[in-house]
Amino acid sequence: MPLDDRSQSTPKHWQECTSVYDFLEQVRLRPGMWLPDGDLRHLQSMLIGYQVALGVHSVDESFGFWRDGPFSKWLWQRIGGSSPLGWAAEIERLTPDGSTPVEEFFRLLDVFLHDTAA
Repeated sequence: MPLDDRSQSTPKHWQECTSVYDFLEQVRLRPGMWLPDGDLRHLQSMLIGYQVALGVHSVDESFGFWRDGPFSKWLWQRIGGSSPLGWAAEIERLTPDGSTPVEEFFRLLDVFLHDTAA
């Protein structure tokens, strides 16, 4: 999803989403609805379910959030290590003061999308 599209995003029903990035934009717009207590492990679980559903239904969609997917590899390179607990636990652990894990995830997602756009 192009970063420019975010400014035009409005809440919509999840069934209207056309990609994982479209869905993530809906989470960004209403994190309290999707992520109880702002816990990124809920988001990671939803994205694992998303990936499984893509496979079960033979949908060919680019998906970067699997355990060893592009987002994780990018994050591990960026922080100089990895975590057996996955990207959500690592982002929660590294969230700086003055931010929340959800805000930090979306900040990192924006940087990832910028870095990998080519």
